[in-house]
Amino acid sequence: MVSLSGVAVHFGARTLFSGVSFNIRPDDRIGLVGRNGAGKSTLLRILAGHLTPDEGTVAVPRGHRIGYLPQQLQLEDVRSVFEEVASSLTEINDLEREIERITAELERRDDHESDEYLRLAGRLATLTERYHLLDGDRKELLVTRTLEGLGFRAGDLEKPTATFSGGWRMRIELAKVLLARPDLLLLDEPTNHLDIESIQWLEDYFRAFRGALVLVSHDRALLDNVTRRTLELENGSITDYPVSYSRYVTMKEERMAQQEAAYRNQQRWIEQTERFIERFRYKATKAVQVQSRIKQLEKLERVAPVERDEREVNLSFREVERSGDLVVELKEITKSFEEKKVLENIDLTVLRGEKIAFVGRNGEGKTTLARIIVGDLAGFGGYRKIGTKVSIGYYAQDEADRLDPSMTVLEVIDEAATGPVRPHIRDLLGAFLFSGEEVDKKVAVLSGGERSRLALLRMLIRPVNFLVLDEPTNHLDMRTKRILKEALKSFTGTLLVISHDRDFLDGLVDTLYEVRGHRILQHGGDIYRFLEKRKLEQLSDLERKLSAAPARTTEGREKETGGKTLDWEERKRLRNRKKSLEKQIAALEREIHEMEQQREEMEQLLANPQKHDGDLEKLTKEYGRLRKTITEKEERWTGLVEELEKLTEKEER
Repeated sequence: MVSLSGVAVHFGARTLFSGVSFNIRPDDRIGLVGRNGAGKSTLLRILAGHLTPDEGTVAVPRGHRIGYLPQQLQLEDVRSVFEEVASSLTEINDLEREIERITAELERRDDHESDEYLRLAGRLATLTERYHLLDGDRKELLVTRTLEGLGFRAGDLEKPTATFSGGWRMRIELAKVLLARPDLLLLDEPTNHLDIESIQWLEDYFRAFRGALVLVSHDRALLDNVTRRTLELENGSITDYPVSYSRYVTMKEERMAQQEAAYRNQQRWIEQTERFIERFRYKATKAVQVQSRIKQLEKLERVAPVERDEREVNLSFREVERSGDLVVELKEITKSFEEKKVLENIDLTVLRGEKIAFVGRNGEGKTTLARIIVGDLAGFGGYRKIGTKVSIGYYAQDEADRLDPSMTVLEVIDEAATGPVRPHIRDLLGAFLFSGEEVDKKVAVLSGGERSRLALLRMLIRPVNFLVLDEPTNHLDMRTKRILKEALKSFTGTLLVISHDRDFLDGLVDTLYEVRGHRILQHGGDIYRFLEKRKLEQLSDLERKLSAAPARTTEGREKETGGKTLDWEERKRLRNRKKSLEKQIAALEREIHEMEQQREEMEQLLANPQKHDGDLEKLTKEYGRLRKTITEKEERWTGLVEELEKLTEKEER
């Protein structure tokens, strides 16, 4: 159990937090919450051992392994994706080297009956048992499945890590942390660079994870689905709630209401008591009662007044000119980057007042399509038309990073403001929580949340009737996200948003467009219904996936695939290949099962060499060959399953 006692951190005369004390139990699932700047990331660094507190102690059991993923990483790109992630399996890698060393030594020796030989054979059996316990013989499968769960494709694994963007390298570090199997997992905003499907995979991983978890996240759905305990860092102190996030919000409000009522009642009693003392202080007949009340006041344990952080972003949209009914029309849009095709024959019509979202895996082309719509990307094929009187406001995914770090907060907004808003710049900044001396801060010293708020304000002060927002909630705290969502719901113009935040999209948009396989698929606006459908489509239970389902009409298939259905010959070829793959997979599973049984029998003999009356050297070599064969067959099985899944997906289109 990890324990913090009286922990405090000071920055000069400012105290970030103090008196922080709590324990982390072995199976805890903790959400660490609080407003941006409250000290959540600092507290995680203390737990990880990367920062020493100014006061207090941190107790970590001997041998306790801690995995930590910070928001900002210092990366070295010298290996492939697979090699980099596999390097995190330190115990498995050490065991592999030791097993290979002992196996090679046993093969060289001919003193098969000596004590030293038997000792080495016993040592080999012990290491091998530990190796299997850690799934070492499935190392490649573990690494591959983790990376694929986080959105990497099979062809990405041998690419140098240097070829990937910062968001994808964050996923590489996340994969390393997860595979290291720590006793305590500390994650600081792990979903900022993940798509919805990867977040769902991460949730499933957390459910199966056997250690303790402390999670900092502004993803409400993730916290509700994963955590069972909430630690709130607010006003320099910490409060422990034994519930998940949504229940914590309710409990906190109930607690504060009770405290406010207790404070009011106590203040009323104090006032009455002080009036009694003042009135009868000099009357001899009341001396006993007066002294009694004075002692009661002196001994009274005062109820603290509730300290509410009432600061809140004040967000509303200016009235804008009404656009024509047609906002944007795309026909046969195709886009490639060098040899990589991203979009193919995309047709899309957006009408005035619609609120739509682009969803899907990262790398499928959501941002590319949005940039084409707003006119930020050239060199595409097809036809694009913007309707009459349409004015576009575009919030790019890296909008906060585009701010000039040398400018002050006030200078950023002063430069962007035009027309009647100019006299109200300071009022607008105050509404976005930049007041007093904060407006003179340089962009370079702002936190991620502050930069995001400033970038949003810079875009929103421009009068537009078509908002295109690409991941607008990254780095925003819960309260600001809620306020932004409510403002967008009341926005009278047209909205297109790209987001992986399920709670943010829920109830905001009318239509979802899934960007997938170079195409777009239209769905209803219920994000949770869409996610359930997609999750069912991607279950690894191939038998269920391949079971008979109601056939779709040709018209339905054409609607989903953009008018391109498979002809009869192609469908027949796919069915035949799928049947062949299913038979091969079933046969391999039987072979692997039988070999696993043989391996267990050999391990028992190697663990007790004195009970083996045959050639121990021969048994050791056979065991090595069997392990290698099992690994090869498992790799073959993985390849066949991946091919089958791709064929199934192709047939369903």
